[in-house]
Amino acid sequence: MLKDKQDAFGHGMLDYYHGTRTSLVIERDDGYIESDNIGLQLYFAEYRDWPSLERKAMRYTRGRVLDIGCGAGRHSLYLQQKGLDVVGIDNSPLAIEVCKLRGLRDVRPVPITRIGPQLGVFDTVLMLGNNFGLFGNPDRAKRLLRRLRGITSRRGRIIAQSVDPYRTDNPDHLEYHERNRQRGRAAGQIKLRIRYRKYTTPWWGLLLVSKEEMADIIGGTGWRANICLETEAGPYIAILEKTGH
Repeated sequence: MLKDKQDAFGHGMLDYYHGTRTSLVIERDDGYIESDNIGLQLYFAEYRDWPSLERKAMRYTRGRVLDIGCGAGRHSLYLQQKGLDVVGIDNSPLAIEVCKLRGLRDVRPVPITRIGPQLGVFDTVLMLGNNFGLFGNPDRAKRLLRRLRGITSRRGRIIAQSVDPYRTDNPDHLEYHERNRQRGRAAGQIKLRIRYRKYTTPWWGLLLVSKEEMADIIGGTGWRANICLETEAGPYIAILEKTGH
């Protein structure tokens, strides 16, 4: 669990909830700084203001839902209001506090690496907001996908969002891709941290993958990509279903 002084993400969420309209700063390990121009508004947005891709993805939710990296809880709260049984998890203690303040009934401070049988069995696993990337790297993705198979029902599915890292002409990003390849890493394997006011998270890994790379990662884990919702800009959402073995 993050210490309070390291929970930059959560501090930003809590301040936004209490009326401070601000944004986070995202810092990559090569020194590249990108301000989150969307700010924190999207984390609190109502369904009508979500990206169309996410609204379409809601049609595929069913049964008991696990929302991985739930943030301020917008997806969980929407599904809870629809009558679904939802468990939200996040590794930010203050984000968990915000979710509770907003009325999410079951939300827990659990990082993705601690997912296991203690959470129960689910019919749908949400990994929206590019949260397929929380796997961090391809090897850990395979391990955790097998673990998710073990805590999902026979009709279990994963709704996983990523963005194709290759749809860019930004020279800083292209240089970073090449640097990763030279180090034997996936091109879209990013190391970053979030900064807000005097708070800074530890460095953590985010894995961005193309559709082809996602298909390669899920191979042999008991999942297959059944449907893909996508945009021309690069973000896409894959609906992963269980295979027979």
